Amino acid sequence: MNRRIFVPLAAAALLTSPAAAQQRGEPRGLPPFRAPFDSTLLVPALRARSIGPAVMGGRVSDVELDPSDPFTFYVGLGTGGIMKTTDNGATWSAIFEHERVAAIGDIAVSPSDPKVIWVGTGEANDRNSVSWGAGVYRSTDAGATWRSVGLAPTRMINRVVVHPTDPRTAWVAATGDVWTPGERGCYRTTDAGATWRKTLSAPAPYQDRVGCGDIAVDPKNPNVLYAALYARRRTPWSFAAGPDATDGRDLGGIFKSTDGGQTWRKLTAGLPTGTGRIGLSVYAKDPRILYAVVQSDASGTSNIDDVHSKSGGVFRSDDGGEHWTRMSNLNPRPFYFSQIRVDPENDRRVYVLGFMLHVSDDGGRTWREDLFKNVHADNHALAIDPRNTNRLLLGTDGGIYQSYKKGEGWDFMNRFAAGEFYRIQADSSRPYRICGGLQDNLNWVGPSQTRSKEGIANADWINIQGGDGFYCFFDAQNPNVVFAESQQGYVHRFDLRSGAVKGLRPEPAEGQTGFRFHWNSPLIPSRHTPGVAYLAGNRVFRLTDNGETWRAISPDLSAQILERIQTTGSGAESYGVVYTLAESPLRRGLLWAGTDDGRLWMTEDEGAHWTDLTRNLPAAVRGEWISRVEPGHFDARVAYLAVDAHRSGKFAPLAYRTADGGRTWESVAGNLPPDGPVKVLREDVNNPSLLFAGTEFGLFASLDRGRTWRRIGDLPTVAVDDILIHPRDLDLVAATHGRSLYVIDDIRALEMLGDTARGKDAVLFPIRPATGFEPFPGWADSGGNGVFRGANPPAGALITYYIRRLTGDEVKISVTDAAGATVANITAPGVPGLNRINWDLKQSKDLLTEYGGEGQRFVRTGDYTVTLTYGSVKETQKVHVDILPGLETR
Repeated sequence: MNRRIFVPLAAAALLTSPAAAQQRGEPRGLPPFRAPFDSTLLVPALRARSIGPAVMGGRVSDVELDPSDPFTFYVGLGTGGIMKTTDNGATWSAIFEHERVAAIGDIAVSPSDPKVIWVGTGEANDRNSVSWGAGVYRSTDAGATWRSVGLAPTRMINRVVVHPTDPRTAWVAATGDVWTPGERGCYRTTDAGATWRKTLSAPAPYQDRVGCGDIAVDPKNPNVLYAALYARRRTPWSFAAGPDATDGRDLGGIFKSTDGGQTWRKLTAGLPTGTGRIGLSVYAKDPRILYAVVQSDASGTSNIDDVHSKSGGVFRSDDGGEHWTRMSNLNPRPFYFSQIRVDPENDRRVYVLGFMLHVSDDGGRTWREDLFKNVHADNHALAIDPRNTNRLLLGTDGGIYQSYKKGEGWDFMNRFAAGEFYRIQADSSRPYRICGGLQDNLNWVGPSQTRSKEGIANADWINIQGGDGFYCFFDAQNPNVVFAESQQGYVHRFDLRSGAVKGLRPEPAEGQTGFRFHWNSPLIPSRHTPGVAYLAGNRVFRLTDNGETWRAISPDLSAQILERIQTTGSGAESYGVVYTLAESPLRRGLLWAGTDDGRLWMTEDEGAHWTDLTRNLPAAVRGEWISRVEPGHFDARVAYLAVDAHRSGKFAPLAYRTADGGRTWESVAGNLPPDGPVKVLREDVNNPSLLFAGTEFGLFASLDRGRTWRRIGDLPTVAVDDILIHPRDLDLVAATHGRSLYVIDDIRALEMLGDTARGKDAVLFPIRPATGFEPFPGWADSGGNGVFRGANPPAGALITYYIRRLTGDEVKISVTDAAGATVANITAPGVPGLNRINWDLKQSKDLLTEYGGEGQRFVRTGDYTVTLTYGSVKETQKVHVDILPGLETR
């Protein structure tokens, strides 16, 4: 059934004939495909509000202290920019959120001028979900402003080291793009990034495979530097490091320079061969003492859970790297960690970062694990305050922690939203709730708004378990039951009333062929049959009876390339599976499935028969990772396709639409930024010409079905992994991979803007029902500033209007009751574009007598008329108001 479009009568004459619409494949009665008005006026009023959560944090890639101020430090997020505190973590500000990229590899504060900050972009870890960068950025005002200073082709930078006395000189270790060969090595600048010289790289033809994994400088003699070369290459189905990435040649290792990084020689005495990733640390008091954590598979490999290496481990040198001693075989998951730090005051105190924080008090011979209590796993960054080495700052997959007792106790600074969401869903409660899954931070349920001055607090979110969280949904018949998926198809059911948990992953019988599931396996509820859900791995499964029973409804839908489906590891490398699954909202049994190896399928009878549509795909996307399929909301023959091909070195936005069931496709990428792959496409639930796109670097909307796009919501630069349009409230919820969740309240104006605004000087858009309440006081007025509070929408009725051009007239808005009596008057400037104001559901003060009157109270429950006057234009809309019981009205 087609959904109704909210179109005012004034726009009806703009619709073309039903016959013409049907000839274009559009169902009868829908608005036509037409170019919008000037889209630059689209978005000023529709700013998204950040609702958090911050309770679980997100992946931290680096943390750096200000050498002149112990209360100021910087936290680099793997996919969310940089956060800064100047009060020791009580409050935070985002200082790198509108640059070209969001992934941070390393931050370096100049020792001689702390206002000079260097940032290497592109997360330095090698897992397959990392984002890339655009080279080096530099600030001369402590992060207030930034300037791009080159090396953009490197894409991933592991380390930036600044000269101890010259803030214009720096060295950069670039590992390069993890997916494709390209620019990488050790670089040096002496003119603040105006020019760069590559000073260390592998010999040809391997210079585009071997990068620089780390750099350390002698703080007493900056002419002495140490660097580690590291070769690695990831494909969607594999990962290779060291000689495995360079045709068996041993090109990595530790190198030393004594002339400021102009020339280098390899250090070998006591070090293993066949090295992979290496982390370095120089002892500040006596720079002749060095530590290295070294990956080497020369004596064989270890599995992911084994933190010991057969030939690698922790090495120490006491003579500036000329000779090394193997202190222990500790080397946890090197491609993800490989970080080592030595205490600035005690060369026997050493830290190795891994799944946990390993601590040694005897120079790396033995390790203790008791200083890692109540801290999130997976450690990537550690800063030791040289002014007080009892103070540690630890960055993990779950956020930033601080200790003042060398790790014996930790403060979790969950005061900024940095969650890396993958997928979200919402229920129909009032206010509606959102469930979502995050990278390494489980699945959660929380409110879209609260009725408290505290805003949306961390305590408002409920952990519903998992590991890396992904798809989840509320049971349509019992919204207190949530289904969630975590890491390779491990579905579970969670009861929000009792806390009961039940695992529901389909498993084959003994002796049968095993199922393959992606790290992020699609799990969706049926739109047509309550109690039915679908899960996808290499096959599609139909779940019934609260997930207790299942049956496979497809064959293996992947390309079934044997050598690409046998990788071991964490499961994140699982390949050859359905990555996106979607059910038509219009037709029962119509499912679309897209795989990570580029295959597209459709079934019209709930899996009894599948049609392979792969050969019909555009040439540019064949064999590429299909990120999302979006079935049309108005025509069952329509679907949208988002393809993310960055793993093949293709960074262009790839977005397509079919109007004939997948036989032919047309691009809807329009003017999306050329270097931002599309992760998700959504068609609006009320207007088929309105599309939304989540890309690697932001949120976009198109009013003309993909011809032109514009950023919306004023989000920071961040990947948008999922988009949800609430069917009742018409809020747009954006799930970001690095800055948690954002909500754009009430997008009705966007749904109607293209046709209603054309040729009119002013338009007042429909107003959704409003509820009057007094917010609970909470403890916001006395709870201090060091608390994260997600933003609630303004209380009252959101009034949205459009002004075509500046005339100098003022916008006047009056509200009258059913009897025609005026209850509120509001004025606003006549600013061109979309505008939004809020009526608080009370009489405006111009209608009251302040001395001796009854005071400002809520209006009564009922229907009200809102009239906008702009010059000679008058527009009216109705709004229904509900005032909650117990409140005084007049």
